[in-house]
Amino acid sequence: MSGADAEILTIGHSTLSYEHFLELLRKAAVNAIADVRSSPFSKHFPHFNRHSLRTELRRDNIAYVFLGDELGGRPKDNRFFCEGVADYEKMAKTEEFAWGLDRVIEGAKKYRIAMMCSEHNPLDCHRCLLVGRALHERKVSVRHILGNGRTVDQSEIEARLMEISGKSHQDFFEPAEKRLSAAYRDRAMKVAFSMKKDQTQNSDRTE
Repeated sequence: MSGADAEILTIGHSTLSYEHFLELLRKAAVNAIADVRSSPFSKHFPHFNRHSLRTELRRDNIAYVFLGDELGGRPKDNRFFCEGVADYEKMAKTEEFAWGLDRVIEGAKKYRIAMMCSEHNPLDCHRCLLVGRALHERKVSVRHILGNGRTVDQSEIEARLMEISGKSHQDFFEPAEKRLSAAYRDRAMKVAFSMKKDQTQNSDRTE
């Protein structure tokens, strides 16, 4: 299976019960979870803590692997921040990130994988703005599972990004590829992990 043959899903656990989460996975025929949270714990929803979740998923015949070190959205090194915000474009250029992508694509040969993070909306999460984008650029089909069971393709996400950033109109002086990159960058600066917010808020974000 080449990258062009693969299809990889994503899902955000948000405030879901484990039963609803499992229902969404089964509806999408998912049989493996790749956890891309940098910190795989949830203070308010402990059934999504790494070890608890892995145990429950295995009981339901769903494989689990943690890839937060390679594909997480919260960098450990300050050089991957821009103005205090996680810089997805820099993060996407690391060997560790490329290795994580390779592992997910390789895993898709045997499993139907959903990459999991915490945010409900793909547009608010690095699983879409960082990892989904990179997979899409490798010609991998990426679809995002929503809370109602519907799935949204990464191409639809990109069209929405262009719309909300005001870059969907044709511009003869700026290629579409450049406008799309700017739209990704604008969105990431709004929703990516911020050291400033982390210092002032005791949040439960797990990117």
